[in-house]
Amino acid sequence: MIYKEYGQTGKKVSLLGFGGMRFKNIDDHDECVNLMVTAAKGGINYFDTAPGYFGIESEIVFGKAFTQMRKLGLPYFSATKTFKSTESEVRSDIEAQLKRLNIESIDFYHIWCVNSLENWENRKKDGIIQTFQKLKEEGLIKHICISSHLTKNDIKELLMEDVFEGVLFGYSAINFNARQEAFDAIKEKKLGAVVMNPLSGGVIPAHPELFGFIQRDGESVTTSALSFLWDHPEITNTLVGFETLEQLNEVLDAMKNYKPRTKEELEKAKVMAGASFEGICTFCGYCVADNGSGNMCHEGVPIPLFMDAYNQKLLSKESKDPIGDRLKWHWNIDKSLAAKCTSCRLCEKACTQHIDIVKRLKEIT
Repeated sequence: MIYKEYGQTGKKVSLLGFGGMRFKNIDDHDECVNLMVTAAKGGINYFDTAPGYFGIESEIVFGKAFTQMRKLGLPYFSATKTFKSTESEVRSDIEAQLKRLNIESIDFYHIWCVNSLENWENRKKDGIIQTFQKLKEEGLIKHICISSHLTKNDIKELLMEDVFEGVLFGYSAINFNARQEAFDAIKEKKLGAVVMNPLSGGVIPAHPELFGFIQRDGESVTTSALSFLWDHPEITNTLVGFETLEQLNEVLDAMKNYKPRTKEELEKAKVMAGASFEGICTFCGYCVADNGSGNMCHEGVPIPLFMDAYNQKLLSKESKDPIGDRLKWHWNIDKSLAAKCTSCRLCEKACTQHIDIVKRLKEIT
């Protein structure tokens, strides 16, 4: 296992992390705990969950697993999150979480799901920063972190706040174009960087034909997709949501046999990505680049977010409503915003993938 410094915290975390939202049989706590303990025995020491992952069941399972790890002398770091903003609400959340997790302090506590700068400003007005600082002073949390799906300059602006010690955000071989500004801020602020959805929610393993640009001889597309991320020096930890022991062992083997790409090989893979995703939005942001207002076009349509959701329709094999699910649970926006499109087609002229954006927006509405 490879271990990396988490920002300036002095803690070394495993480059491979365990995400707690994809257990196959969450009702079988013994099975889930065994999966986590096996991961810890394999060298994973970063375990991330949240209230809302299977309700509160994921945190309960984590608490049982942490208890078992302590008995076995296995090291671990705990990471979880809160949606709440006011001090009373956050304290209510964390008191319940500490009991469920069966720990006295949370190592990495995240301000969760900051999906717009407006949302962030509102949460600051609620006193979220002061509350987290108090929790740290009291020893209830050890490090203040942020979890966000913001992209481009929005996420850079968020991360430039002088409060965070680490960040959690989505990153994979599909959406890396949207995250360079995040990495710029991570380097400047010397933050820990944990990435979620490294396999794009299972889309990458389900469509190996699209990912020849990262796949290397003798490797599965899953292994190549993960090693593609492990090659990024800015990334501290990659969270994988394991369902079964078979999946866990596959990824542990991938880490054991990991051979880094050179910097030149990594950049070549990124360049080749554009040619590999015909019809797939790669989140480059050129469609709204001339507006200078985050992900919005001139009419207030968050085009990259809608095109990302449309990707799920093209690629997902699991969801009955892939577009709606992505908009609701990942981006927290309503389909009705797509109706603001006036068909000016400035976005289509700028699109590097030559996507029929207007047609897709009409289909979404």
